[in-house]
Amino acid sequence: MTERVGYFHKIEPFINTDLIKVLVGMRRVGKSVLMEQIANHLKALGVLESHILYYNFEQLQNAPLCTAEALHREIQQKITAIKEGSQEKFYLFFDEIQEVNQWEKCINSFRIDFNCDIYLTGSNSRLLSGELATYLAGRYIKIQVFPFSFAEFMESCKENPLVGNKSIPELFHRYLETGGMPFVSSIQTMKDASINYLQDIYNSVILKDIIQRNTIRDPELLERIIVYALLNISHTFSSSSLTKYFKNENRCVSNETIMNYLHFCRQAFLFHKIPRMEISTKKVLTVNEKYYVADHSFAQAIYGTKANSIDQILENLVCVEALRRNYDVKVGKVADKEIDFVLEKNGEIRYIQVCYLLASPDTIEREFGVYRQIQDNYPKYVVSLDEFDMSREGILHRHLRDFLLQEQW
Repeated sequence: MTERVGYFHKIEPFINTDLIKVLVGMRRVGKSVLMEQIANHLKALGVLESHILYYNFEQLQNAPLCTAEALHREIQQKITAIKEGSQEKFYLFFDEIQEVNQWEKCINSFRIDFNCDIYLTGSNSRLLSGELATYLAGRYIKIQVFPFSFAEFMESCKENPLVGNKSIPELFHRYLETGGMPFVSSIQTMKDASINYLQDIYNSVILKDIIQRNTIRDPELLERIIVYALLNISHTFSSSSLTKYFKNENRCVSNETIMNYLHFCRQAFLFHKIPRMEISTKKVLTVNEKYYVADHSFAQAIYGTKANSIDQILENLVCVEALRRNYDVKVGKVADKEIDFVLEKNGEIRYIQVCYLLASPDTIEREFGVYRQIQDNYPKYVVSLDEFDMSREGILHRHLRDFLLQEQW
């Protein structure tokens, strides 16, 4: 089991506090394993196993508990039977809490009624909108869980005797091919099994977290919109471009429907929408955003190895890593040119250009030259798969694998 140290460090300051810890992210990115690691940490600190109550609401055995009243009754009975007058704290772990009808009411009640520390996971960002805002405003901390970073992927490979002795460049090549979904790293030598597993995740996300949860009436249209978004990763597009695309196929689809379906995909953490920003004015543009997929392996697993170009895959990797590091990510517009990513955190800015290879003078000028129009002293990077350092004019060039492993950007 790969220890997800970065996430644990985010959670650790809030253990044994009144704040509810909410882990969100796409299905099978490792939220359940992370909760298990937290529970093991508590046991190591001396917490009795009887005081750690764990429920996964996707297990059939817990189906009778999927209402607020039934779950509250269950927890009340368990705590009453165990504590026998003790004032000790109880630790409540609820996996895929969105399956419980009106879950927010019983969670709020637990917080008030018992001496407890509460941990939740969910696979839909709606969990953090009106529901939590109404009952738990200011009383929770959200931590988004992503697929494995390259560093976590390398760590997981140490546990696999078939690939544990591979070099960093070899492991990076595998990461490009198989992606970062945690279970894939354990079966990565079995390509067909990896593809089947990724297809299963994809279908589960579409069926359970998008179609069923949002009562989608036209699943075929949803899948076609997802296909379009997957094949246009890192390319700017708008709902009107999709409308024209469907119109050319003699199908009328409104802009509103397209935007709603894309919104549902984002709620299920399948896509990340990255807005564009005019760098000189800091104005966020409301059209022609870019979409990136939760893990670059999905397009290849669903639509074949040629689904995306290498440039799209590399951009997707950088985007997801930036989000994983809690950067506010935007696409930068400067005059008639574009900077792939403008990252901001704690008032500090980073600029990143991503390309496959700096194989010609024209490419070098395009990637480095755009920075001449930005008159500030924040770090500026060009990231590619070139083995030689081509840094110049104060602009840092990095190989992507080294950039992904770099502790600080």
